[in-house]
Amino acid sequence: MAEKIVEELRPFFDPKAVAIIGATNKKGKVGNVIFENFKSNKERGIFKGNIYPVNPKLDEIDGYKVYHSVEELPDDTDLAVISIPAPFVPDTMRQIAKKGIKAVIIITGGFGELGEEGKRLEREIYEIAKAHGIRIIGPNCVGVYVPDTGVDTVFLPEEKMDRPKSGPIAFVSQSGAFAAAMLDWAAGAGIGIGKMVSYGNKLDVDDADLMDYFIHDDEIKVVTFYIEGVKDGRKFMESAKRITKVKPVIALKSGRTEYGAKAASSHTGSLAGADAIYDAVFKQTGIIRAEDFEHMFDLAKAFAELVHKLPKGDRIGIITDGGGAGVMASDAVAKFGLKMAELSEETKKFLKERFPPHAVVGNPTDVVGDTDAERYRLALEAFTKDPNVDAIVVIVLFQVPLLEEEKAIEIIADYQKKSDKPIVAVAMGGRKTDRYARMLEERGVPVYPTPERGVRALAGLVRYAQYLKKVKGD
Repeated sequence: MAEKIVEELRPFFDPKAVAIIGATNKKGKVGNVIFENFKSNKERGIFKGNIYPVNPKLDEIDGYKVYHSVEELPDDTDLAVISIPAPFVPDTMRQIAKKGIKAVIIITGGFGELGEEGKRLEREIYEIAKAHGIRIIGPNCVGVYVPDTGVDTVFLPEEKMDRPKSGPIAFVSQSGAFAAAMLDWAAGAGIGIGKMVSYGNKLDVDDADLMDYFIHDDEIKVVTFYIEGVKDGRKFMESAKRITKVKPVIALKSGRTEYGAKAASSHTGSLAGADAIYDAVFKQTGIIRAEDFEHMFDLAKAFAELVHKLPKGDRIGIITDGGGAGVMASDAVAKFGLKMAELSEETKKFLKERFPPHAVVGNPTDVVGDTDAERYRLALEAFTKDPNVDAIVVIVLFQVPLLEEEKAIEIIADYQKKSDKPIVAVAMGGRKTDRYARMLEERGVPVYPTPERGVRALAGLVRYAQYLKKVKGD
């Protein structure tokens, strides 16, 4: 089964040759933006495959030969991207089937989400695909983005939407607009996305297929989903149980309310269903439910860096140079069902002997506002060796006058690297703080702008560690 799903879905992420059906030389049109994406990535040396634009009315686009029909395409074509009006798609699918292409992304909208005629077209397309072993992503989607291989079917041009760098996070979205907005946001936030899939009406390839594929994808450490509804609950649950034993899955499920469910139905034709059922399914399968997109990527960022050293328990140690921030973090520990660690006597003695009298030794340990980087080193040395501490939140207010910022960053990153305990950092502030936070993240320390978000992300690691312990004990 593993080899089958990997072989079936591979052309979506790393094709030998892509046919862009509906490619055009009219700037800004969907078929032109997709063609330009591939062309640009090929010129940069990222996309290694061949590009075959298809349009019966053109002979050439930007130096590329245009094929007048699917039938004329070279035999190495293993991915077709369709952006022609919905009524023409079934006939095109027949040509694709005859040509032997096995992977198709249908960008076009105007299918099941618009009513009975659209559903009839979808059924026709699905029957052709099933009869010929073709896998389909879409319709009504923005398709696939893979920065490492240069696959980019997102039809929003780069001058209007930034693309994120490569990273260990897979992002799967039912909504194309949400997917595009999140890619743009991730690029600005410095979050790396290894693969993005927008599957729209998910006529064929669905959440379960993608989970089974990502199990075997060594480049992906954590999988995130934006879901409006699941069509095949049993298939979803079986795949979810398989992948969560191997890597974490985070889901943002919308349509929680009556109004949201109605909106989901008109958006992608989804049956959102009772929200309580989704809660139960996620809990049973080990999927971590995110409250909102901010929470989803906060969790993803923590898992991407720290999934190899999950906390052994739920006892949290807090180091801060601001008393108020320490209090907020302590409140968050209680709010998210974690425990404040009881520091060992050795830890307290170690710190009292080395800290000035006005520093506060306890949990939180407050290195106070006249701290230098060395106090952070001492606190981290003690906390990482304390058997009563399972995970650490380090709050750094970079604004304090005597703190050597870059030295503090190196110290925190060093303990992240050499300790088996996960460390997340909290840095509150403006433009300068953002720069230091980015430097910390580049060194493998997830950083959050508030104590609550940092602790909430850590709580996700704790819950996943508890789930793994449970399933491995079953």
